[in-house]
Amino acid sequence: MISAASDNPLRLDANFIDFGLVAVYFIFVLGIGWLARRQVSSSLDFFLSGRSLPAWVTGLAFISANLGAVEIMGMSANGAQIGMATMHYYWIGAVPAMLFLGVVMMPFYYGSKVRSVPEFMRRRFGTGAHLVNAISFAVAQLLIAGVNLFLLATIVNALLGWPLWVSLVAAAAVVLTYTALGGLSAAIYNEVLQFFVIVAALLPLTIVGLNRVGGVGGLVDNVEESFGTEMLSSWPGESLTGFDSPVWSVIGIVFGLGFVLSFGYWTTNFVEVQRAMASDSITSARTAPVIGSFPKMLIPFVVVVPGIIASVLVPEITALKDGQGAGTVQYNDAILLMIRDLLPNGMLGVALAGLLASFMAGMAANISAFNTVFSYDIWQQYVKKDKPDGYYTRVGRIATIVATVVALFTALLASGYTNLMDYLQTLFGFFNAPLFATFILGMFWKRMTATAGWVGLSAGTIGAVLVAVLSEDALGPLSVGAIPLSGQGASFVAAGTAFVVDILLSVLVTLGTTPKPEQELRGLVYSLTPKSDLVDVVAARLPWWRRPVPLASVSLAIVVGLNFAFL
Repeated sequence: MISAASDNPLRLDANFIDFGLVAVYFIFVLGIGWLARRQVSSSLDFFLSGRSLPAWVTGLAFISANLGAVEIMGMSANGAQIGMATMHYYWIGAVPAMLFLGVVMMPFYYGSKVRSVPEFMRRRFGTGAHLVNAISFAVAQLLIAGVNLFLLATIVNALLGWPLWVSLVAAAAVVLTYTALGGLSAAIYNEVLQFFVIVAALLPLTIVGLNRVGGVGGLVDNVEESFGTEMLSSWPGESLTGFDSPVWSVIGIVFGLGFVLSFGYWTTNFVEVQRAMASDSITSARTAPVIGSFPKMLIPFVVVVPGIIASVLVPEITALKDGQGAGTVQYNDAILLMIRDLLPNGMLGVALAGLLASFMAGMAANISAFNTVFSYDIWQQYVKKDKPDGYYTRVGRIATIVATVVALFTALLASGYTNLMDYLQTLFGFFNAPLFATFILGMFWKRMTATAGWVGLSAGTIGAVLVAVLSEDALGPLSVGAIPLSGQGASFVAAGTAFVVDILLSVLVTLGTTPKPEQELRGLVYSLTPKSDLVDVVAARLPWWRRPVPLASVSLAIVVGLNFAFL
């Protein structure tokens, strides 16, 4: 419901019931942080939860960590702007890579006992590639944390009417408190709670919205009448890529999104991998991403579909699609406007708690991953070695505070994008795509050298940045428009460029440099690692639904079916 007393179209008419529900949620969040603090007795406890959590906990945290601002606001914005093509981010751009991570790559991460993805890079390629990866990852997390913080502050502003800067500080303070207190355990247990709160918030919104437009049939009729049939088709997805050619659009989605960006994000992004690494066994670590794949493939029905509903139900969004503009409203506001128009008091409070949960989950994931990489991979490796364990825990807490403060400023960058997916996909092309190329080549090609690792990684990143700068609008005012690429299609091309440049240079440099001795690569290269190091013998005695490979096969079959069902 919208408040008649406010000129802000996003201002919500919340009452004491809604405030009470949100307050109860915050009490639980801070309470979990306080309880988790009592379990932190070492740096391993603070940064990796002591590797003690069961697969179902880390699996839900794995998906909840991704269920932040990008997922809720960005994907609903995509749903409102381009429609069903947004499904590609889930069924092509997420689930296959998650299954690959669980079945193939987690044994290397968990079995090698590394504490982060950059540490794995150091052991495989040495300090050159490690330092490039650690710094680029740390910068990426600060930028992405700003996205989550900006949208978290937007909710606080809509609920209370506070100025944006006050909302930013208040939102940051809550996330800072429980992350600094309890470390990864506090973040993970809150992410499990937040997963259920988010679903409880978004499912009723989807049901009420469908009821308002006359069910699925009514939604289809309304969309076709207003915008044609393209918005209801996922292929060839020209509205997603911005390409004029259907053939190039399909190639961009399959290669740029489905392979480079997707595998680059899900298999090497420490924000996600860190959750699985907190598992209590190698089997649990492998199963965690697979468990997360099941809710992941269903989430678009409560995120993308409300965005599509908003395109025909919310006047401001309809005006945007008609090219008329609607004042300060953007596609990113689709979910908020749906909540404003459809939900009564009480349900409004649940929805607000769900949105707050999603943004805090995303920001906490970014911050907890940042403090681990900064403390272990930058501070301990290059600044202060051989200090007592408690020293690095304190460094981690200080890094948490600093990262939260920096995120206040990077949040301002995010505020300049009408569709945050454009911004986020560009960042992923910079940081994840070249890392995946280096990582996958080094894991399966024992000849690849340390020099090739850092050269390929650096060159791939530079290549992606150049494409983004030369495109029309991938970097907003920083883009010069020399290449006729725009929107998310530009990010797909940038990611593909990063991957190809990285691979080519890595191969060329490898042929002219000396590789590591094979005995140093056990546990780091597939062909040199005994199979017994990659599996847990206990897993063979578990029922099929607790074993990663059979469970992954079921997930893959379902997601293939969904792709065909929604062509």
